[in-house]
Amino acid sequence: MDKGASTLNRSAVGAASLGGLLFGFDTAVIAGVTDALRHNFHLSAAELGAAVSAALVGTLVGALGAGPPGDRFGSRTMLYWIAGAYIVSAVGSAAAGGLAMLVAFRFVGGLAIGGSSVLAPVYIAEVSPAERRGQLVGLFQLSIVIGILAAYVSNFLIARAIDSDLAWRIKLAVAAAPALLFLLLLLRIPHSPRWLAQRGRLAEAGAAIRTLRMGDPETLLAQFTAAVTPSGPARISWALHRRPILLAIALALFNQLSGINAILYYLGDIFAAAGFSAVSADLQAVAIGVANLFATLLGLAVIDRVGRKLLLLIGAIGTAVALSAVATIYTLGQGQIFLLPALILFILFFAVSQGAVIWVYLSEIFPTAVRARGQAIGSATHWGMNALLAFGFPIVAQYTQALPFWLFAAAMLVQFVIVWRYFPETRGISLERLEGALEGK
Repeated sequence: MDKGASTLNRSAVGAASLGGLLFGFDTAVIAGVTDALRHNFHLSAAELGAAVSAALVGTLVGALGAGPPGDRFGSRTMLYWIAGAYIVSAVGSAAAGGLAMLVAFRFVGGLAIGGSSVLAPVYIAEVSPAERRGQLVGLFQLSIVIGILAAYVSNFLIARAIDSDLAWRIKLAVAAAPALLFLLLLLRIPHSPRWLAQRGRLAEAGAAIRTLRMGDPETLLAQFTAAVTPSGPARISWALHRRPILLAIALALFNQLSGINAILYYLGDIFAAAGFSAVSADLQAVAIGVANLFATLLGLAVIDRVGRKLLLLIGAIGTAVALSAVATIYTLGQGQIFLLPALILFILFFAVSQGAVIWVYLSEIFPTAVRARGQAIGSATHWGMNALLAFGFPIVAQYTQALPFWLFAAAMLVQFVIVWRYFPETRGISLERLEGALEGK
């Protein structure tokens, strides 16, 4: 591709990646309003849990439901609706007059997060050149990390500027601004040429290729149409798609079995259990967030050079070592001074490997006709296991704080073996070639 092609492709990729920023912002912003919600709505612990977890339930539903309409109407079209859902969720949550209204609008936000995790990576993968696909799809993960940091900073600044009950509402409402920008940017990008070709809309596909400056339209259309499945409704088939289905489920399961979200959700409790009585939650969030951002940038810089598989293998060993260190601190009851460095080491290895790879790999391994459905399988597995571990972690930890970390470390060692033995490398291979290599095997 020429320089202009690269510029326009980045514009389309940047527009879709903004869904990741909203994903991260909506996921993290709730942490800054829990005390206000408890006070203003007089919530019990269970009611507060419902308010916080409503988005997570919506995320699972959104991930499960995004695939079929994404394959039928196109990722870009469905991202319009997702942008609208982000706006409705932000405004509605900020205006909530009670728990029921808050839960309802947080659920809508969860639907948008789940849909984003499926459809934004699909769109980016389908408009990206094979040699840069990992880096470009990885921008979605980078946007998530930036969104999380943006939520922390936004919460902090609003709390410093506004000392009233209005502050929590403004914190939740802020997300409407980037959501509106997301919608406006989506209006300027075309449908995926691969999706258009799959639907038989070849003239539109050629126009989209020219708009995105992806290359020679005739050559690319020949590649895209060669991979088109016979007419009829596209369905995920165990006979045809067994291998990518298993790869997607395994990758998503191990992503969560690392303990990443359980650790982030209960970071304060983890430090308290180690004897820290006055550790600043804000400083913890900044330290973890900066480490996450740094490692994600590193992962994106090397993902198209060293490959997805090698990053997963390096990450599996690194996270296993870091998690074992945390578990050892709790088992021995000493060395608490090393707890924060061990957790930062864990975040570094996770972000540079699984964090950078998951959305890229899921978007690559399924054929165009069912790519959104396949991505939905991986995303729903990811969010389902997330919910299970978020629920189970405090139950296990109240009896023995070390056990969850030993289990997470063991899971990473199992992941190393499975990735080494069964995962194919996808770096630099066109989506059409991957489709032929993975189907029916």
